[in-house]
Amino acid sequence: MSGRYPDWATDGKDWPNREHSSFVRAGGYTWHMQQTGPDTPDAPVCLLIHGTGAATHSWRALMPLLARQYRVIAMDLPGHGFTKSGASGNVTMSGMAKSIAALLEERGCTPDFIVGHSAGVAIAAQLLLDKGWNVPLVGFAPALMPFPGLAARIFPSLAKMLFTNPFVSIIFSRMAQTPGQTAKFLARSTGSKIDVEGAKFYTRLFSKSGHCDGAIRMMANWRLEALGARLGAIASPVLLVHPAKDAAIPKSAVTDAARLMPHCEILEMPGLGHLAHEEDAAQAAQIVTKFWKGKGHA
Repeated sequence: MSGRYPDWATDGKDWPNREHSSFVRAGGYTWHMQQTGPDTPDAPVCLLIHGTGAATHSWRALMPLLARQYRVIAMDLPGHGFTKSGASGNVTMSGMAKSIAALLEERGCTPDFIVGHSAGVAIAAQLLLDKGWNVPLVGFAPALMPFPGLAARIFPSLAKMLFTNPFVSIIFSRMAQTPGQTAKFLARSTGSKIDVEGAKFYTRLFSKSGHCDGAIRMMANWRLEALGARLGAIASPVLLVHPAKDAAIPKSAVTDAARLMPHCEILEMPGLGHLAHEEDAAQAAQIVTKFWKGKGHA
């Protein structure tokens, strides 16, 4: 696993849903994106936004299920997977939302609804606010509220220190190359038990110091306080899905966020961890489809 960044020719040779991949220049980045589903004007567009440290592989099982009914669009966030960090380094929440909007504009489409995971839910909320979109949002394991207590003050500074130390991402990537370490890390930090295939792709990404840098850079620029103050302005119907065994996001943070949004519902997925949409993609697809149809869509 040589090289600082994932290489499409080698690391992407068996990438999930590779046949739907393309590379698009927009918003200061060359994006790795995937698009699949019915190519008809009346097919609703579903935008998928993954969380910190992940990539399009996170939707490997859910994407084909949703593509039976929807035109599905997903991308690797800046600094993640096969979308390298840009020269601007604009990986603030508003910056990422703006860049994704530029990608969608380049592709000539606007989402009819959005599905996000973890930090991807926060980016989705930022998009709704900044673009004025009134479209449904389903957020799995949503990271919408600041970390509680002392961590709220320490975490951004810690992430910045990690990012400015060039050895941290290298050390982490080397640790990830040790057999079994990534699976253990995921189980400990997320509470999820993902399949061997999923662990393989996380290992591949975590073994690249450039991908690790991208995740740390994103965390170093993450500010949830400002977003929290604006959540009440979201007019869209929102469903926040809390996996009962989520080791990363406490249920209290989900309920606190839900109280701030006027049209928000909460649903619990029993027995699953932070990566619930990967553990049980079929259930996740049913949740998304039911919510979409429940809001008056065919």
